[in-house]
Amino acid sequence: MFLLFFYILSPIPYCISRRVVDDTDSASNACKELAIFLTTGIVVSAFGLPIIFARADVIAWGACALVLTGNIVIFATILGFFLVFGSNDDFSWQQW
Repeated sequence: MFLLFFYILSPIPYCISRRVVDDTDSASNACKELAIFLTTGIVVSAFGLPIIFARADVIAWGACALVLTGNIVIFATILGFFLVFGSNDDFSWQQW
């Protein structure tokens, strides 16, 4: 149940930085890089927590493997959503 917080928190920094950042600058932006850094920290923590729990014998290693597999599926889905619907072109979710 702790991992649900990571699933909810992972897209928030990137969404906030997209609202704040002006996309006219083609150079690297510090706000956007900070958001990517925070998102990466959240994702790494989501993968690290089950491993720590398994090493501390809180959960079994089989359960850890299932959680890590689920993390891959969930975060790949979140990444796919932002790749498909994140660009500012003619394709948007309103067409669905």
